[in-house]
Amino acid sequence: MTYHVQFPGLGLAFTVNRVAVSIGGFNIYWYGVIIAAGMMLALLYAFRNAVDFGIDSDRLVDVVAIGTVMSIVCARIYYVAMAPFEYNSIWEMIDIRLGGIAIYGAVIGAFVFGGLAAKWRKIPLLPLFDLVSLGFLIGQGIGRWGNFVNQEAFGTNTTLPWGMVSEGTEAYLKSVQVTLPAGMAVDPTAPVHPTFLYESIWCLVGFAILACLVKRRRFNGQIFLSYIIWYGLGRSWIEGLRTDSLLIGNTGLRASQLVAIGSVIVAAVLMVIGLRNAKGKQLEVTLAVSDIKKQTEAGDRFAPDKLPAKEPHAEFVKATDEMNRRLKELDLDAPEIEELEDPAPEEEPESAAAAEGPAKSEESVKPEKSEKSEASEESCQAE
Repeated sequence: MTYHVQFPGLGLAFTVNRVAVSIGGFNIYWYGVIIAAGMMLALLYAFRNAVDFGIDSDRLVDVVAIGTVMSIVCARIYYVAMAPFEYNSIWEMIDIRLGGIAIYGAVIGAFVFGGLAAKWRKIPLLPLFDLVSLGFLIGQGIGRWGNFVNQEAFGTNTTLPWGMVSEGTEAYLKSVQVTLPAGMAVDPTAPVHPTFLYESIWCLVGFAILACLVKRRRFNGQIFLSYIIWYGLGRSWIEGLRTDSLLIGNTGLRASQLVAIGSVIVAAVLMVIGLRNAKGKQLEVTLAVSDIKKQTEAGDRFAPDKLPAKEPHAEFVKATDEMNRRLKELDLDAPEIEELEDPAPEEEPESAAAAEGPAKSEESVKPEKSEKSEASEESCQAE
């Protein structure tokens, strides 16, 4: 499927083919390629900066794998559950090549199942959510361009210079006239809001802002709450422009808009509480231990180091490597230091003095007293 996309106000025109590669009759779509590219960049950022959040990158692999798969599954389930039409077969329900995934479903699936995986792999939960939130902004900012290739996720008519029109927008708007939310009217042949572009820019700007706040965070979970607030604020107004919103039953209410507004309110309350509790405190990050099993066996003989969250990335890498080197060299078979020492009796100093005392008391102490006595007698005679 090829679209001729135009931005009349800007004098721009593009020819977009949805198919990236065709192999033996099997098509690989640009939509999937772009989504995968967004995920890869998000993962690169997460793995590079995991150490700054006290997260071991090796154990993070399992969490990311589970979270990624379940985010796609939940995104599709969310969309299918609220789609305004019926699917003809189970295969249509699971075929995401034709589009149809909901971002909020992906977010919910990633954080729920990723959080469970984090508990299993012994990764700190809130620092993980902080890190993953930044990755989500990268993935969403890039992934939205898959909607451009599919000519979907656009809005109502606009006279703004960046209004967009194509065969895809026209065909879709002609087919959904009877299902548009109450009070919404559109002209299928007129330019529409490129809402995919709005959300892409919103997410990438949000990433830039929150990435700058990472070293200034006051408590674990602050970046995660900031992500919910930032994305929710953007999604609430962008969703209001869209013509393909998932509605709640026959209420005419936009599902994603309600989720966005509700999540912003909850996150804002938690943010205020978190900042109040962190007032006057400096966030300390417990460094990532690579060998959890040995750490557990070591017990009190090994304690993970900590660094202030504001320390630079290079310092976290250096300190984490040094700590794990120390753990690796720790000999668990060697007896503890307390066992090597032969504790002396508490009265040892007094006993030693007593052992030397008798000789001194008779030979040294008495002469001192006699000298003092003679000095006293001489002073008396002088008087």
